[in-house]
Amino acid sequence: MRKYVTEVLADHHVSEIETNMMVLAVDEVCANIIIHGHAGKDFEKVSLSIDFKTEGVQFEIIDYGHAFDIVNYEEPIIGELIKNKNKGGIGIMLVKKIMDSIEFQSTQNKNVLRLFKKVTFED
Repeated sequence: MRKYVTEVLADHHVSEIETNMMVLAVDEVCANIIIHGHAGKDFEKVSLSIDFKTEGVQFEIIDYGHAFDIVNYEEPIIGELIKNKNKGGIGIMLVKKIMDSIEFQSTQNKNVLRLFKKVTFED
């Protein structure tokens, strides 16, 4: 997945820095979906599409596991995470910092997450 996103963004002349940030965000979201939403079930599908708009890039991630509403997720307090030696909770914060907008929709059996990032396309 990381290779696919990197290659598609490179084909559209997205800078290396922006590409690395978006790859990190998409990877984090997909890893969370697979680990937590699908509980590691190998047969569950996650689809990823990339759409280029004039002002940036939109990633659409569809899955059929347990829903997690990233939009309404309350970020943990960093100091508390460190104090309690928690290893989780920082990835979603990172995704929200990297992306310019995030949309989440869920029905009984389908989750759709859209991540959008404004980018300047290089020549």
